[in-house]
Amino acid sequence: MSQAQNGDSVKIHYTGTLDDGTQFDSSEGQEPLEFQIGSGMVIPGFDSAVSGMSIGEKKSVRIPAEEAYGERDDELVHNVPRNALPDDMEVEVGMPLQAQSPDGQVVQMTVVEMDDSSIRVDANHPLAGQALTFAIELVSIN
Repeated sequence: MSQAQNGDSVKIHYTGTLDDGTQFDSSEGQEPLEFQIGSGMVIPGFDSAVSGMSIGEKKSVRIPAEEAYGERDDELVHNVPRNALPDDMEVEVGMPLQAQSPDGQVVQMTVVEMDDSSIRVDANHPLAGQALTFAIELVSIN
């Protein structure tokens, strides 16, 4: 039986959970996730977990933060003056925002605090700093 390897296009079903058991993502009830191993389409630890699996094989793997979305970086948390936002913009804690970096990249942020004069935004990935556990089933290798 063939095993998935670097460069293969694979389809998998998965469920992702945090250490406390909270489910953060799943392909259940949807089409399988399709990606090419080693292409950078998924987090590095996920690539490693799928590599070597055979069609129909199931496994559970815990991926440390450094092989997932990295450690949290306090330098990605900033205060933004409220007057830097459009006047008609309603802002609330937990709200996602986008900004453009000096090099033109779109940066995703989340509002984490606010007061009358400023808002505090966090540009870390929401799962940064957390180990992730995935239950994986390899559906196909193309």
